[in-house]
Amino acid sequence: MGIYLNPGYTGFEEIRRDVYVDKTGLILFMNSLIGKPKPLISFSRPRRFGKSFDANMICAYYDKSCNSRFLFEDLKIAEEKKSFEQHLNKYNVISFDVTGFIGDSKDNGTDIVWNIKNSLLEELRDAFPGCISDGEKNLGKALYAVVSKGNARFVFVIDEWDALFREYKDDEQLQEDYILFLRSLFKNKDTTSRTIAAAYMTGILPIKKYGTESALTDFREYSMSRPGRLAEYVGFTEAEVKRLCVEYNMDFSDMQSWYDGYSFSRIKHVYSPNSVMNALLEEEILNYWTQTESFESLKKYIEMNMDGLRDAVVLMLGGQRVQIDVSTFQNDIISFRDKDDVLTLLIHLGYLAYDHRKKEVYIPNREVAEVFQSALKGGKWKPVEQAISNAEKLLDATLCGKSDIVAQALETVHEECSSVLTYNDENSLACAIYIAYYTAKNYYKIIRELPTGKGFADYAFIPGRDTDKPAMIIELKYDKDAETAIRQIHENRYDGDLKKYFGNLLLVGINYDKNAKGASAKKHSCVIERV
Repeated sequence: MGIYLNPGYTGFEEIRRDVYVDKTGLILFMNSLIGKPKPLISFSRPRRFGKSFDANMICAYYDKSCNSRFLFEDLKIAEEKKSFEQHLNKYNVISFDVTGFIGDSKDNGTDIVWNIKNSLLEELRDAFPGCISDGEKNLGKALYAVVSKGNARFVFVIDEWDALFREYKDDEQLQEDYILFLRSLFKNKDTTSRTIAAAYMTGILPIKKYGTESALTDFREYSMSRPGRLAEYVGFTEAEVKRLCVEYNMDFSDMQSWYDGYSFSRIKHVYSPNSVMNALLEEEILNYWTQTESFESLKKYIEMNMDGLRDAVVLMLGGQRVQIDVSTFQNDIISFRDKDDVLTLLIHLGYLAYDHRKKEVYIPNREVAEVFQSALKGGKWKPVEQAISNAEKLLDATLCGKSDIVAQALETVHEECSSVLTYNDENSLACAIYIAYYTAKNYYKIIRELPTGKGFADYAFIPGRDTDKPAMIIELKYDKDAETAIRQIHENRYDGDLKKYFGNLLLVGINYDKNAKGASAKKHSCVIERV
């Protein structure tokens, strides 16, 4: 057992003592690739999404220097008996975290690739004496020498593979040396297939692209924008979170509003694993994202001077989705051509979720929405920041039935926040309403177009368990009047989720009149009725 060679099962054993969700199906997928072309996987995800957990799990399963059966025999993988037995503890494992080598660098990063290669060679020589010649400096050839002497093939597990591209984003020579090292290791036609049974590489960014071509073409790539068959391993699924909530006596609806929101074609509801685990262990629903990520890292991206980026961010803050093309992103943090590249990076960082079918991007949940709210402070977003800071006062005015104050406040928000949008567009009004009531999500579940008896309410505010505030229905009208909006709410009836709120329900009708003229003309009107 070494630092990098055959590290054993200790890391996974510690994980199993804590909150644990069975993700051993990922190993079954890897097993299915062994012995076939391209048994190499790159699976990128944001921080807090369990990458290192999976790396420890994979090491423990394949490592031939230990007997880890007891850690897996009650898990999903053991149900597939043939695959489970065939590969359990059958390979030499080489595992390393690139960030560790960055921390040990003494020469501004230029020695990192050399240190990785020579640290692995040193452990191989110690573990397999007489197999590798003293003068051998090629890691691929050294591995081949070990296997050719009758030793088991290798499984590689590389964590934070992309750290060099993030930490040394301007050092093109270092990046090129690193890619050449990986290519020589995984793309040698004479030795790779004979020495490497499988590889699992994980990080935040997908594999770097040069133009439209991946720098490591032999890897099967899975990411936040294209998770494919690995979608259920991106984070926790809804079924897994429901089971955890029952086990730990937590309210599922709170967990859902705070940590759900990532959605893929195969799995519709994916939760941030770190946040769910912290909520369970601390027995409290909070924003755990802020403990591991700086608001400044988001701010520097959303304040970039890209055409259309500000419009897109305002729309998403307003609860809407934005069309995006993710194909031009070069999988680094400097090669931005347009707003789509910036938004694609935010998908990979976990700040945004991506609907692959509709090619739309959006803010996934309340936890991340709070990160956006904090990132707006003290930056270039004064109108939006001001609207959000006044949201609590607007909600109080609404609950008190002060329709004139509400109308004036909404007019200000609509005017200022829509300056970069099409002001006379109905979606612009809906966006302004959502921003104006931004902090209401602290008390309500806000639903856009909730089905009613005969139609849809534009916005429904469903009170949370721990608030005594009334439910609200907001109906928007365009070039009509607020009374018409109220009348439509009555005509459509408020069935379903709102039935239990009779007697404690506010109806809010809001109209925008684009043709109102004169300094004293009111473009926005509001009527508030308590049922």
